[in-house]
Amino acid sequence: MLTVHHLNNSRSQRVLWLLEELGVPYEIKRYERDPKTMLAPPELRAVHPLGKSPVITDAGQTIAESGAIIEYLVDKYGEGSGLKPAAGTPERLRYTYWLHYAEGSAMPPLLLKLIFDKIEAAKMPFFIRPIARGIAGKAKAGFVTPNLRAHLDFMEGELGKSEWFAGAEFTGADIQMSFPVEAARA
Repeated sequence: MLTVHHLNNSRSQRVLWLLEELGVPYEIKRYERDPKTMLAPPELRAVHPLGKSPVITDAGQTIAESGAIIEYLVDKYGEGSGLKPAAGTPERLRYTYWLHYAEGSAMPPLLLKLIFDKIEAAKMPFFIRPIARGIAGKAKAGFVTPNLRAHLDFMEGELGKSEWFAGAEFTGADIQMSFPVEAARA
């Protein structure tokens, strides 16, 4: 049976959503992060050396990375599901683009915002606080926020062209894009 290795506070919700859309039976193996380091436990690193989630195991294969997992699942279980546009179409090109854009382009500025927000809110000696907050604030104002705005404007403009990211139909790319959209909203 297909197993989803789910680490708390991870991106594996997308994989679970896709499996539900496909009607594929699966089991969930849950892992908890170390409360101090926020790293995965050794049990998850035994499944995949980086200890990242999502990771799936299926038919003797271990697959990591959301985009790779979505491609694998749609290719293996999605025949006739409509979750992947036909090869050679403009929709297929958009599908592939958004499938990779989600983590490759959309997530880095969101991650930077999270990091700089944590720096601004972190407990630190009082004499360092203004320097750290100043650096974080300048980085956000000069780089992070303008990049986020550009990406969000881009996504909104593209969705203005069609109902879904890859065209007129809901696809795996929309599932992949759900995390960056949700993270941007937060």
